[in-house]
Amino acid sequence: MQFVGYDTDQPGLFVSHATGTDADAPYDVEFVSLDPGTELAYTLGERHCAGTVTDEGHISCSNPTAPYCPQHRSTWVCAKCTGTCLKDEMDCVEEHAIYLAAFAPDVFKVGVTKAWRLETRLREQGADRGALLQTVPDGRIAREREAEIAAEIPDRIRVPTKRAGLHRDVDGDAWDALLAEYDVDDADRFDFAYGLDLRDRPVAETIATGTVRGVQGRLLVLDHAGSTYAVDLRDLVGYEATAEATTRDVQASLGAWG
Repeated sequence: MQFVGYDTDQPGLFVSHATGTDADAPYDVEFVSLDPGTELAYTLGERHCAGTVTDEGHISCSNPTAPYCPQHRSTWVCAKCTGTCLKDEMDCVEEHAIYLAAFAPDVFKVGVTKAWRLETRLREQGADRGALLQTVPDGRIAREREAEIAAEIPDRIRVPTKRAGLHRDVDGDAWDALLAEYDVDDADRFDFAYGLDLRDRPVAETIATGTVRGVQGRLLVLDHAGSTYAVDLRDLVGYEATAEATTRDVQASLGAWG
């Protein structure tokens, strides 16, 4: 089997399985839920390209580049847009939201998304808090406004930075001060809880064995052997796995020695 993808909206992993004995046939894909309390027991093996998933199933790829080789790597051109459309024809002609997101304790970013996806997009990124700044008629205007704000507030936050604050609360005073600059109404604010209940920073690790505490953005939080780990789901993609708990020695958290 191989981990070939993940979902952050309904947290879970996509695991491929061979169908029959035909090596060229598509693989069946199983969805493994990451609901709190789920017990995972996988040992990671070799890692290579995760291939692609179609309506027929998973098409494997032996290229050693992971998580995706150049043939299977997809690039969302809109992510590079700053207002000048990079497509042959502009198709983002629906309401877009410009938003701010907060990550504990005091890391903030600006972003844009389709207006109807705002709350979902904030959760996908693992934001602790969010705020709607403005709704505009299309994506071009939204990207132009985002680029202006990005001169002061970053538009990308790296996963290690998000991981570092999983056990902390948002600095409410700093967040309120930022929103005051943009005159954000209380009705346009979001506050998220992921139920991780962490007292200490989880250890960064790539494992798929343990009891799921929860998922925040693409960070899977697991309890295993007395320690708590934060696993970037993207780092699992491409790994072959066997359905048994890992016996590999992993770094223990300080709490494991208490």
